[in-house]
Amino acid sequence: MSVATSVRAALKSALAPVAANIYDHVPENPVAPHVSIVPDDPYFITETIGDATVRVRVNMTLAIGVNYASNAASLDNLEQLIISVLANIPNGYIVGEVNRPTVTQVGSSNQLVADVRVSTYYTKP
Repeated sequence: MSVATSVRAALKSALAPVAANIYDHVPENPVAPHVSIVPDDPYFITETIGDATVRVRVNMTLAIGVNYASNAASLDNLEQLIISVLANIPNGYIVGEVNRPTVTQVGSSNQLVADVRVSTYYTKP
């Protein structure tokens, strides 16, 4: 199995109950509300060297966005969405920090977006 299927697709499936569009890649124009699973920096951290088995820590960012119309309402919507995402993170994933929300232009609309850092391990024999 690849990182795409055993890591990103698995996380996307776990987030299916969240009331948002879930993307396991970088979408051209995400439709809000959305959660986009994108590579973080560093993306892979090698856990093994010189072994027949490759083990890496895969670092990702969950870019979580909602429509931005009213600051108070948008912030509340984003906070509720973040809590819903955190409640659906599967076992085996490590949740890091949640960055402060920023207004970001996506296509022709403004969205309030916050990043949540997550990581997990991938082993390729």
